[in-house]
Amino acid sequence: MDFQYSSKVKDLQARLIAFMDAHIYPNEAKFYAEVEANRKAGNAWVPTKIVEELKEKARSAELWNLFLPESSHGAGLTNLEYAPLCEIMGRVIWAPEVFNCGAPDTGNMEVFARYGTKEHQKQWLEPLLNGEIRSCFAMTEPAVASSDATNIESSIVRDGDEYVINGRKWWSSGANDPRCKVFIFMGKSDPDNADRHKQQSMIIVPRDTPGVTIKRNLPVFGYDDAPHGHGEVLFENVRVPASNMLLGEGRGFEIAQGRLGPGRIHHCMRLIGLAERALEDMCKRSLSRVAFGKPVAEQGVTLERIANSRILIDQARFLVLNAAQMMDTVGNKAAAKEIAMIKVAAPNMACTVIDWAIQAHGGGGVSNDFGVAYAYAQARTLRIADGPDEVHRNQIGKMELKKYR
Repeated sequence: MDFQYSSKVKDLQARLIAFMDAHIYPNEAKFYAEVEANRKAGNAWVPTKIVEELKEKARSAELWNLFLPESSHGAGLTNLEYAPLCEIMGRVIWAPEVFNCGAPDTGNMEVFARYGTKEHQKQWLEPLLNGEIRSCFAMTEPAVASSDATNIESSIVRDGDEYVINGRKWWSSGANDPRCKVFIFMGKSDPDNADRHKQQSMIIVPRDTPGVTIKRNLPVFGYDDAPHGHGEVLFENVRVPASNMLLGEGRGFEIAQGRLGPGRIHHCMRLIGLAERALEDMCKRSLSRVAFGKPVAEQGVTLERIANSRILIDQARFLVLNAAQMMDTVGNKAAAKEIAMIKVAAPNMACTVIDWAIQAHGGGGVSNDFGVAYAYAQARTLRIADGPDEVHRNQIGKMELKKYR
């Protein structure tokens, strides 16, 4: 395995780091101040001016759509090439959007690029690639354990030249964003099919279609993630043209697997960057604080946590690079075990490292002053999102046992 970065990737790394240093880190406080000002004015769901300004700078710097492989619309990077760049962006929670590399848009763009018709791509993919609109992925439901996607109960029923959609979704990321113009909706079109994995379909639902209602925003540990957020959405007799069906009836599970593979690895890449930032914060804070006559950094338990953080982060990074290389060389299906492994390892690693960073900050660590509490909320969520730890561990365990049956 050769994880050496090419000259192209090293150049993009250097340019991305320079952009982060010049434009992202100096504007972190400004971003949160703007969100808070909008909230006090009565609407936290207003796109921030600072992010919109930085998007133009990123586009001018040709740091745009870096995630999309084999595409004339982006950098055309492999998963292995994109990994270190995604890590850099992941150091600041809102930074990926600046480069048009934020979830769920990245996954939705890949769905449109892989499975959409030319008409779908013109109507939805092009404005997403241009950063003109945002999107939402509506899969998870409050009434069932959605970790088993075959449980999904929302219905998609053919009626002449239309489909009628009914269901309630939640944790639909981006639903609250006023720039969100399109949903990719997963539901059952053939609930009686003997093959449980052919019961579901995915269909395009424009945000302004009658019958689509945003019921509420769902905070994560009290953070509303404005102006992006996560919504609970009700679909009541929503009618869309039959041409909005993606790939064909019964292909929803297939699309989901194609979408979630890259999505999972992107989350893991970003988490490594978030954990690196937390380790830096831990080191700086513990060097500046004195307890019992010496810096906190020189206390035995803190030294041990700093050392273990470095070990855990580097272990996770190598696992992610290995999964990325396998996805590039043998495909997502053959790399299923490796993808499942990193989806367990990276969020757990990040939770551990960020928790130690919180501890090193003392009381300030659980406040909003240092960002580590918010970072923990993000990392902890990703032990559930895109499949909980338990599902991935079961999958890994079955693959191991298969060797001996």
